[in-house]
Amino acid sequence: MSPAELSDVIKKEALAAGFDLCGITDAGELKENGEMFRLWLERGCHGEMEYLNSNIEKRCNPSLLVPEAKSVIVLALNYFSSPDPLNHGDPIISRYASGVDYHIVMKQKLKSLLSSLKLKIPELEGRVFTDSAPLMEKALAVKAGLGRQGKNTLLLTKQGGSFFFLGEIVINLEAEYDTPATGDPCGSCTKCIDACPTRAIKSEGYLDARSCISYLTIEHRGEIPEEFRGKLANRVFGCDICQDVCPHNKASKPHRVPEFDPDKRRAAMTAEDWHSLTPEKFSDIFRNSAVSRCGYEIFVRNLRF
Repeated sequence: MSPAELSDVIKKEALAAGFDLCGITDAGELKENGEMFRLWLERGCHGEMEYLNSNIEKRCNPSLLVPEAKSVIVLALNYFSSPDPLNHGDPIISRYASGVDYHIVMKQKLKSLLSSLKLKIPELEGRVFTDSAPLMEKALAVKAGLGRQGKNTLLLTKQGGSFFFLGEIVINLEAEYDTPATGDPCGSCTKCIDACPTRAIKSEGYLDARSCISYLTIEHRGEIPEEFRGKLANRVFGCDICQDVCPHNKASKPHRVPEFDPDKRRAAMTAEDWHSLTPEKFSDIFRNSAVSRCGYEIFVRNLRF
């Protein structure tokens, strides 16, 4: 099978598996992205996420993570929904965490796709990843032609905005590669920078996690600094503000994945219910949810703040 034929099979199988976008690139080093990442770390923008200081070489070079790697299949899955109707003034949870944890859903879909590909191409071997290993997913997505990185540092896809989960399959065969996306997708627009309540998005083109609402409500341990009081915009897990104001997301279409629908058990919760949340209730309503990642104590801290 030629590289072009291999790519054709991969993309047809990816769409049949339910993915919205598929691009393919080589497994070589992401040298320029690696240099930018190291500079970001030197600035201390990663805050308490010390794990980002580990495996930097592998993060910048998929072939070091998977020694037999030749190509990287980059998949995107839409998770967009209209503002959660269950919030109605209650504590706000980011759209990406409304339903079943995307790690579970994406990994199942990626493994299913890999199995389908191996049936059609017996010599193909691969490993699946979705935010579960040191891979520069956005950089790979740009290189695979899926879109460009915006001022909010998110991937702005050609097909409609940034509400997409990314996943990868690193394979041992050489395919025909897509043309990397180029150009500035934002122009003079600064809506995301202007709308960020904590000024986490810098005009120089990077995000300081230490000021990001998503970081503060998920990754940060200890008390949230007082300088951010009144600035979290009622967010208790993650944040969609920079995506909500982005013109690229005006073209976003609703997802087609039932697992991403909001958990309706939250609909009956009142403000009093939220602020008297018990560990048992937290475990019940956020079982198999990305919200469980922060844990009960951090979630309650966010509610108090």
